[in-house]
Amino acid sequence: MSERRRGAALEKALLDAAWEELADGGYVKFTMDAVVQRAGTSPPVLYRRWSNREELVRATLLHVLRENRLGLPDTGSLREDVLTLMRDINKTRVELLTVMSVHLAGFYQETGTSPSELRNPLSSGRKQLVDVMFARAVERGEVDPERLTDRIKSLPFDLLRHEILLTFAPVPDQNLEEIVDTVLLPLVR
Repeated sequence: MSERRRGAALEKALLDAAWEELADGGYVKFTMDAVVQRAGTSPPVLYRRWSNREELVRATLLHVLRENRLGLPDTGSLREDVLTLMRDINKTRVELLTVMSVHLAGFYQETGTSPSELRNPLSSGRKQLVDVMFARAVERGEVDPERLTDRIKSLPFDLLRHEILLTFAPVPDQNLEEIVDTVLLPLVR
């Protein structure tokens, strides 16, 4: 006899099952019943938490972003910190970006939202991570703080995401280095 899941463990199991459904079949095939089946629970358990699939999709994406937060590199140089973070994203986020862009196209159309609304950097912790990384570079004297804007700080990661979405595959390391060396660093020094 298996132990009954409750509270946070049950919610995690439901959200994990919902993520697997989205990754396997996309939003078009995503149903509350499929999540119930995959999670091995009953419809009332799911509907007590989320009343429809839109709410469940939003909660699922926030869950996946929070579960897969990346660590803050501290290599001693902005170049290496940015490259380390980009390499971590490159290794771990291709599926997430693909699901959020391609598999959720029907969701965006149905709800009138966009990937940027679901990819809130505040909910994923990304903005704080990047701000700390650049603040360290300012303290080390590597960058001109007058040149730092939120757009410039996000630029290498925006370019990485763009390349991933063009190929649905990890970006070659030489491309990551080119983004940092020829785009980012000249802008901040």
